[in-house]
Amino acid sequence: MAHSPQHGIHVAIIMDGNGRWAQRRGLPRVAGHREGVAAIRRIVTHAPDVGIGRLTLYAFSSDNWRRPVAEVQSIFWLLRAFLRLETNRLRAQGVRLQVIGRRDRIPPVALHAIEESERVTASCRRLELCVAIDYSSREAMTQAVAAVVQAEGTLTSLEVLHPRLAKALANQGRDVDLLIRTGGEKRLSDFLLWESAYAEFVFTDRMWPDFDETALDAALAEFKNRDRRFGALPPIAVASASTSRMG
Repeated sequence: MAHSPQHGIHVAIIMDGNGRWAQRRGLPRVAGHREGVAAIRRIVTHAPDVGIGRLTLYAFSSDNWRRPVAEVQSIFWLLRAFLRLETNRLRAQGVRLQVIGRRDRIPPVALHAIEESERVTASCRRLELCVAIDYSSREAMTQAVAAVVQAEGTLTSLEVLHPRLAKALANQGRDVDLLIRTGGEKRLSDFLLWESAYAEFVFTDRMWPDFDETALDAALAEFKNRDRRFGALPPIAVASASTSRMG
């Protein structure tokens, strides 16, 4: 059953392991990134059918500029090619594209493809596809604080700052329900730190190019079995505490 973005859960994925996937096969790292694009296509197509309303993908962090120039260039070439080939498909599937992160360092041809795809898919409502490019969560939060301070003229109280920060960060998307990281690593790597405050985490050794519909279904099944209390006691414990007080 398909869900609208308003009712579907927010799943965020750190798509790790493209380069290692290729190296283990004696292939250049760009081959892993190319297979990673195929994995994106699979997951985006499957996501609305399994109750996902917003899907945020970590495609390129601000730290990734440290990688070899040739690899960075190939990543942006693949991004541009993906958008040119897939934008009409995204629109036909009801997928709205949004890119978060800095835009001033993205190559102009890739930036043009991003902006065109965002424009073409702006009215789509079946799935919100958010792609983080040249993204740093610490930088996003720092910019949000700076914006609030500029608006207030000074650093304000926590009671005022917290909701205004939440509003300033709203274009990053609502809170994450489930965060998945592929590739065997177990860290957030500066990704959606604010939005993941109460996210459930699923880490898998499977490299991103091998991540498929079955792997996503397994992560969602694990998520549904989690007891999400958001800092509160489970209902049974609350009832037991009340009974004890009454006794």
